[in-house]
Order: sequence, then C-alpha cells, then structure tokens
Amino acid sequence: LGMIDTSQKAGIMIDTSQKGGIMIDTSQKGGIMIDTLQKGGLMIAIKECASGTVGGITQVLVGQPFNTVKVRLQTQPIPIPGQPPLYSSMLDCVRKTSKEGFSAFYKGTTMPLVGIGACVSIQFAVLEHMKRYFNKVNERNGNKNSLLTNSQFFMSGAAAGIANSVISGPVEHIRTRLQVQITPTQSNSSAKKSMLYSGPIDCIKKIYSSHGIRGIYKGQMMTMVREFHGYGTYFFLYEFLKRSDGYGKNPRGIESWKSYLFGALAGYGMWLIIYPLDIVKSKIQTDGFTPQTRKYKGALDCFSRTYRYEGLRGFFKGFGTVMLRAGPVNASTFMAYELAMKGFDKL
Repeated sequence: LGMIDTSQKAGIMIDTSQKGGIMIDTSQKGGIMIDTLQKGGLMIAIKECASGTVGGITQVLVGQPFNTVKVRLQTQPIPIPGQPPLYSSMLDCVRKTSKEGFSAFYKGTTMPLVGIGACVSIQFAVLEHMKRYFNKVNERNGNKNSLLTNSQFFMSGAAAGIANSVISGPVEHIRTRLQVQITPTQSNSSAKKSMLYSGPIDCIKKIYSSHGIRGIYKGQMMTMVREFHGYGTYFFLYEFLKRSDGYGKNPRGIESWKSYLFGALAGYGMWLIIYPLDIVKSKIQTDGFTPQTRKYKGALDCFSRTYRYEGLRGFFKGFGTVMLRAGPVNASTFMAYELAMKGFDKL
C-alpha cells in the first residue's frame, strides 16, 4: 500500500505504509535511506518546526534595531572626496536614525517577522532531520552508538542554511530595501518624495511587476553562499559546545543559561566567518535592477570595487553593530528553541 519502486538496482522507493511513515531509498545496494516520519516522526517534525518558529520570532524582535543600523552602515554611498560620509560611526547612525522616530529601527519588520519565523523553523527542522540521517548512516557503518562527527554537524548546518535561503533570500532583500530608505520628518519632509516603497507589500508588488521573480530573488546566489558557510559554522559550534559540556547523549537536558551562552558564542563564530559575504549581499540587494542603474555587474565585481575604493575596511562596515547584535540575538534564538522543545515534549 502506497509503495512506488522505480528501479530494483538504483531506484527510488516511497513507502507510506509503515506506521504512517515515509521512506525514501535511492539505492537498493548501499544507497541513502531517509526515514523522516516513522514511529511518531511526524509529531517530532511538527515540534521542531513550531519551536523553530518561536526562536525565529524571538530573533527578529531582539535583533531588528541592530540589523537596521548594520544595513544602513553597509550600504551607505561612498562619500565624495572632501565630503563627510552619511554616517561617521555606528553611534552616529543610531543618532540620525532615532531622529526618524523609534519605529525607524523596526522598518521592514513585518516581512522578517513572518519570514524569519519560517526560516528558523526550516533551519531547525532540516538540521534535526540531517542529524537523524547521519545517525542512520553511522549505524549502517557499524557505529550505532557513536556521536556525529564534526564534519557531519557542519554539513547538517550547511543543509539547513541552503534550505533556509529559499525564504531568507527574498525576505532579506525586501527588508534591506526598506531599511535603507530615509523616513521623512518635519525637518526632512523632502525625503518622502525619494521613498520608493510605502511598505513590504508595496515593495514586493513594484519589484515583481517590473522585474518578476528574478527581481524578488536578487542577490540569491550570495545569500546561498553565505548561508552554506554561515549555518554550517553556526550549528557546528553550538553542537560542539553542547557535546563538549556532556550533552551529546542528552541534548534536551541542557540548562537555559548554557543554551543562551552557547548560542551567543555560535553567533559570534558565524558572523566572524561570513561578514564580508554579507556586505556584498547587502550591496547587491540594494543595487539597481537594470544595467543603467546598477553599480555592480555581479558579486565578483562588487568584491573588486569594494576592495579598490574602500580597502579591507570596506568589508567590515557595521561590524561592531553585528557583533553587538550577534550575542543577544543568537543566544535568545537557541534558548527560545530549547525551551519550546522542552515545553512541547511535556504535552
């Protein structure tokens, strides 16, 4: 019942008959088997997705003001010789943004509040799925009781990052374009004329009507590269720290303060690795759509021009803001996820 076998030697078999499970076997002889929903696995997947959503919403609420300052610093135009930059420092950016009102720090929040919640949900669901998959690989190789290797933790995180990028790419694109807009004030009413988008829905409509789905996914390749390396490092560090502290066999037994600490350290490690990639991603996503309005021909050209005109410092604009943000944001994400998982386990 419910079985499809396309090949005896190297087929794909989908079996939904085993206790509501789904089994995908890509090879009858030593192939890869992924069994995600057997023995109550569906409920496990639902709990992981729901807990990830809790972590994602927490991440946005804590991190959005930091992110707005980071993006404005990253994407500010190169000043004309003899003229001061738009923002001379992180504090100057905070001061000028605050003149637009407190809500300016939460510009573009609607999209990430929905999207990042979904992103983090996907991240943790794929991460846990890949960890179960590698455990099965180890069992088939005769290592039934062994913990995952460091490379397996990294690849689990990298897979989570790639899956996440399908949503995070357009979400961050829309958020970034909204964040760099200057909100009009009484002393700067002319800024309203330069505002292209009134909000996230208006931004999506205008980009899609003019440039289609490719416009929505502008900068997607850089997003995927960033997510692969970033989340591979991120989840590897978190799992490594948990295992080093004796939670390898009992991951749900971790205390909240330790999940907070390990999450903060994992966040610092991730951003140290990927920040230059994030700079290029932000510049490409706020660049023009047509050859006449684009500053950069592509990612490599953006790397080259950034280094030529700004040097190595150009790849670390807003870095201080990100490191201030990385600790509390990622700490809160992991703590919220772990607490939610413990709560769901009691249901």
